Amino acid sequence: MSSKTRAASPVLLSGGNPQIAKGDGDTPVQAYIAAMPGWKQDIGRRLDALITRTLPDVRKAVKYNSPLYGAVVRDDWCLSFHCFERYIKVAFFGGTSLRPMPPVESKTPGTRYLHLHEGEALDEVQLADWIRQAGTLPGQRL
Repeated sequence: MSSKTRAASPVLLSGGNPQIAKGDGDTPVQAYIAAMPGWKQDIGRRLDALITRTLPDVRKAVKYNSPLYGAVVRDDWCLSFHCFERYIKVAFFGGTSLRPMPPVESKTPGTRYLHLHEGEALDEVQLADWIRQAGTLPGQRL
């Protein structure tokens, strides 16, 4: 591998999370997704497409090495996802207000998580419902 190829490849942080420069809009989010390792990249594409279909006016950014999604009319974020070694963590910042609540608790008040593991079926109907609900709630200012 040439030094130019190595320099162009994104760095994977602890647990395999891509290190992508922060930025607003779809371009840095797509760069993050393209850098997701292995099976996680397909899930990242599916998540991004589902979020975009469910919240057509969604605003996107990459901050803290994670894609963030929020309502255009507010300056906050309703959800994000992040790669870990064995799963992708989807964070719903107003998750305790979602019905039913996403299954994984958080130490951050109001936040709930969904962990997506390799080989598990993606329940797009439930995810779309959570995304729709999250888009109507006040989010996190990050």
